[in-house]
Amino acid sequence: MIIGYLCIEIYLPYSHSLKEKRKRLKSYQDRLKKRFNVSFAELDYQNKWQRAKIGMVAINSRKAVIEKAFNQLLREAEQIIEGEVISKEIDFF
Repeated sequence: MIIGYLCIEIYLPYSHSLKEKRKRLKSYQDRLKKRFNVSFAELDYQNKWQRAKIGMVAINSRKAVIEKAFNQLLREAEQIIEGEVISKEIDFF
């Protein structure tokens, strides 16, 4: 069993409140959960309305399957987020 962990740090320049940031993140999470079957958690910057750090976890018996899903997730994130992906990190356990 392979556990994949993806962490994305996002800058949201058009977000003007915590409520608006959470609404945008929730929309993003819901959209990607339907397509990729991953678990999400907001890891850092909970009190900053223009930054977010999101962690995603996936489990599979093959590392290649998780890598492919995470690469697609990153591509889609860069397209749909009204902001900028500042950093990304992928780990496997």
